[in-house]
Amino acid sequence: MGDILRPIDVYQVPDNPFKAIADDWMLVTAGDINSFNTMTASWGTMGELWHKKICICFVRPNRHTYNFLENTDSFTLTFFPEKYRDVLKLCGTKSGRDIDKMGGIGLTPIKSPTGSVYFEEARLVFECKKIYIHDLDPGNFIDRTIEKEYPQKDYHRMYIGEIVGCWLKD
Repeated sequence: MGDILRPIDVYQVPDNPFKAIADDWMLVTAGDINSFNTMTASWGTMGELWHKKICICFVRPNRHTYNFLENTDSFTLTFFPEKYRDVLKLCGTKSGRDIDKMGGIGLTPIKSPTGSVYFEEARLVFECKKIYIHDLDPGNFIDRTIEKEYPQKDYHRMYIGEIVGCWLKD
């Protein structure tokens, strides 16, 4: 059974979210099985908001995945074993506008029961239904050093998603 992603309750997720997001990285994927894009991210969060289990991801408007997030009701956050680090590097540095990210990188897209896309090679997947978006406003940065993260003034859009599915590979 160790090769199969199985549905689990979010309370059973064994990962430390700080390590999983910041150190291990994740793919943010939006669209449907016929037309989707994915990008690597290392900024995000998980928790409870509005009495819902949620994930939050942040995407700059110049990223190709942004358009897919804008035009769909859901997204996935997918975490991989360390052996996929080079795939994550590629998906974080190359745009789906310029290359076919799925061509030859060793990931197999899967359609979730509700139509989102995640990857067979994953070790952990969160499927989220978008429930809120918000554009970061530099006028609200209390810590002014945050501004250095935006030399191009391309402030992230925050996507809050209610977790509607979670899968784990044992």
